[in-house]
Amino acid sequence: MTLPRFYPIIDSVESADAVLQAGAQIVQWRHKGPLTRQALETASAIAELCREVPLVINDRADLAKLLGAMLHLGQDDLPAALAVQFVSNIGLSTHNAAQMQAANEEPVVYHALGPIFATVSKENPDPVVGLDGLRAIAPLSKRPVVAIGGITLATAASVIEAGAHSVAVIGALRQGNIEQTARAWIQHLR
Repeated sequence: MTLPRFYPIIDSVESADAVLQAGAQIVQWRHKGPLTRQALETASAIAELCREVPLVINDRADLAKLLGAMLHLGQDDLPAALAVQFVSNIGLSTHNAAQMQAANEEPVVYHALGPIFATVSKENPDPVVGLDGLRAIAPLSKRPVVAIGGITLATAASVIEAGAHSVAVIGALRQGNIEQTARAWIQHLR
């Protein structure tokens, strides 16, 4: 699978629309609460916006199947070997060399690695990987690597140079005008 350099992770219809207007070529919806009727309506509206680009649903194989979306799993989520019964295009989070090597045996199309830098978008983040860790771990992957965690415009080029195929952006999209911010990231990562 070929992943775009800019991998936005959003939490609302408005932010999905903004990153798509900016030219995003993939969108991940991250919702950590229960799957309520309102959350389902939000996910459905985002899926409607993502007719032309892949939508990735975080954690929920049932919702990904329902919406015809890709799925992203963490280390503590449903195992990819089971999730593939519902969704064929799956991404998997990794946080160290051992997890990356194990991920090569999973039926997934990309691996995420992080946090590359300290991050505030997770309550209990895993230990920071750093650029040196990214350089050492990314080559272990047999799939494209999405770097995630604390990456800024100032550090994005070094993350790509260290071996990432894509850069996941969460926190930076929550500051200021999302569409303008997304455009800046897309331009910067060309």
